[in-house]
Amino acid sequence: MKLRKWRKQSHPDFKELAVKLFAILGFRPRNMFLYAQAFRHKSAVGEEEHNKGHNERLEFLGDAILDAVISKHLYNHYPEKNEGFLTNMRSKLVSRKQLNDLSVKLGLPELIEANLQNINKGKSLNGNALEALIGAIYLDKGYRVTERFVVNRMLKGHLDLDHLKDFVISYKSKVIEWSQKNRKRVNYKVVKETGEQHEKEYHVLLTVDGTEQSQGFGLTIKEAEEIASQSFYTKITSEDS
Repeated sequence: MKLRKWRKQSHPDFKELAVKLFAILGFRPRNMFLYAQAFRHKSAVGEEEHNKGHNERLEFLGDAILDAVISKHLYNHYPEKNEGFLTNMRSKLVSRKQLNDLSVKLGLPELIEANLQNINKGKSLNGNALEALIGAIYLDKGYRVTERFVVNRMLKGHLDLDHLKDFVISYKSKVIEWSQKNRKRVNYKVVKETGEQHEKEYHVLLTVDGTEQSQGFGLTIKEAEEIASQSFYTKITSEDS
């Protein structure tokens, strides 16, 4: 795979960032250092400040806050639903694909500061920045303001919960369910690894009763398996329709 450079310019000053953030958040940030850090990927930070200048710690915090806010919102929105349904819906809302999509809809990608050799390594960049932003809001403004942002700007602004109920979060689990129902033996096999240790790509084959059915490529084995599963599941459901 040919390497590509993917660069974002550093923020010239906090004033420009503050203006853009106000349009996204609906309120004026106080601690701009937090927000600038939320959009700084570790690839844009020098080795001497590697453990303190990027957004991974904020991402960790934002992930936990997001789970709490979404859990409460789903609990109130679906008073008749059981724990299994609520857990499944929360998983759909905080999936990497969903967070990546929401980040784009909110206009976050243009704020991200990164320096990646392989653009494929940035597949989770947008969603991670959104989680880091939530962490920054929490530290800057507290839980209530963070909750309003998640519910009003993210969920109500860009998502239809009732439509999301039919969204498939894991095609691999669907394939496994199909195999158990039809008494088929499904197997995933990594047939090739390419790239350097920190930028590997995996090639996975999906077989049914020993016969190859689909393949997937991904930056992790899990991702490659999911892509192969989606391809196979799409094929078998289209054949049944």
